[in-house]
Amino acid sequence: MSGRVIVALLGALLMALPLFPVSAQQSVEEVNKGTVGIISGGIDGTYIRIASDLASVLDSGNDLRVLAIRGKGSVQNINDILFLRGIDIGIVQSDVLEFAKREELFPSITDRIHYITKLYNEEVHILARSDITEIGELEGQAVNVGIAGSGTAMTASIIFNTLGISVDTRFLGQGDALEKLKSGEIAAQVFVSGKPTSAFDNLEQQDGVHFLPIPLSPSLLETYLPSQLTSTDYPKLVASDEPVNTVAVGAVMAVYNWNEESYRYRKVGRFIDAFFSRFSEFQEAPRHPKWREVSLTAQVPGWQRFAAADDWLRFKTASPGEPIKQEFEVFLAQASVDPSTITDANKNALFEEFLRWRDQNAR
Repeated sequence: MSGRVIVALLGALLMALPLFPVSAQQSVEEVNKGTVGIISGGIDGTYIRIASDLASVLDSGNDLRVLAIRGKGSVQNINDILFLRGIDIGIVQSDVLEFAKREELFPSITDRIHYITKLYNEEVHILARSDITEIGELEGQAVNVGIAGSGTAMTASIIFNTLGISVDTRFLGQGDALEKLKSGEIAAQVFVSGKPTSAFDNLEQQDGVHFLPIPLSPSLLETYLPSQLTSTDYPKLVASDEPVNTVAVGAVMAVYNWNEESYRYRKVGRFIDAFFSRFSEFQEAPRHPKWREVSLTAQVPGWQRFAAADDWLRFKTASPGEPIKQEFEVFLAQASVDPSTITDANKNALFEEFLRWRDQNAR
């Protein structure tokens, strides 16, 4: 038998076999059933570190696996939550929803995108050449605002427009922009990130750069919060007695508003239960210090909370006599569950089952 005939027979045999044995196909389904993809930010930002913390703490094999995925900014992250396969949750700036509505980027955006929790505040960093001492001096100058469509670009446009400053906008990655800033090719770069950000770890004032203060005007404070960059945050760039005034914007954990009967809703619900139940672990070392600013119950103006997150918070914070606690007792009785037998191992599954039971009885 010739070599060509043997190759042909082997090829026909392989084509007749399933791509995976049945057990392998089942394994693929199980792995994906518990996988939650979180779109975050660039390698130098805080978003990716927050997403990495979520993966480090919450990964528990096939039951729940968190994939921390690098993103390209808040506007793109919203687009990815809406349309990109494998993306369940995104970390975005709180002003992105208003921006998307104003620019008419996505129809019915406030109904389609909800939030799980507010995370923390992110500071606006304007790093400029040393010869530029006030933000008004950036008028007509080349200023980098990050990648087009990023949260930084969005916030920078709002700030400069509000202050009446027209700049020559550049859309470079922060690393490339820093090199052009040090060489004098651009006057400044804007970066929105939770302080301290590692992007400026290797800089000092001797490099000919410094942070520009942002005037805390009433018009800016209608949208943003007052904040400061201090020597504790950046000891090589900020003097101990000269903090730099700036503004901050909230970071939000956003999610698509899945139908409560859908598989994706239940999957995100499992993530929420694990995240909220183990939240105290995120406020301990070695997790990012920004976790210590997070309050799970904080409201985000202009946003609606995702139903599974709202249910969890209302249930966990309710007193024993409140209706939702009484409903849980009825559920346990109907399910013949002795409350004394509830353990850490089974409470998550019981809570999920309770929420499904509650939704069915509400119809």
